[in-house]
Amino acid sequence: MSSSTAILVSHFEILKNDLIKKYDELGMRASGNWADTLKVEVENYSVQITGAPYSEALENGYKPGKQPPSEAIEQWIIAKGISTQVEGNISISSLAYLIARKIGREGWDRTEHGGTELISSVITPQRIQFIIDDVSDNELTMITSNITNLLNSFYDSI
Repeated sequence: MSSSTAILVSHFEILKNDLIKKYDELGMRASGNWADTLKVEVENYSVQITGAPYSEALENGYKPGKQPPSEAIEQWIIAKGISTQVEGNISISSLAYLIARKIGREGWDRTEHGGTELISSVITPQRIQFIIDDVSDNELTMITSNITNLLNSFYDSI
């Protein structure tokens, strides 16, 4: 792993941890699965943070017309302790389907449930610029060092 990649990994691990802190701060944690899905992945000279497909919903809420998966809502019902309250009245899978259907029809506004902009409040243009500057400084130092070494070896050979 190059030193620039190591710098990126370090910055992205901090971003991941800050996303999890913000997630908890906004009261969005139910099952905690979202935080567990966040991963810093390195491939060649590329680094990225990946997460659950519903990350967009935590950022923007759901717009009408797109029904979320009932399975995720079932986990949420259990994690929130709602399943014990409805026991005997309706099955968890039926309740999850009804909630998913309502979200699909009406959408879901995150401002009423912990807020919006979970990701964009952590991964800001200023933070991205700071990471770019840090990696650029490292790259510039490496290039300067390589040129200096090349010139020194050239002059030593004369």
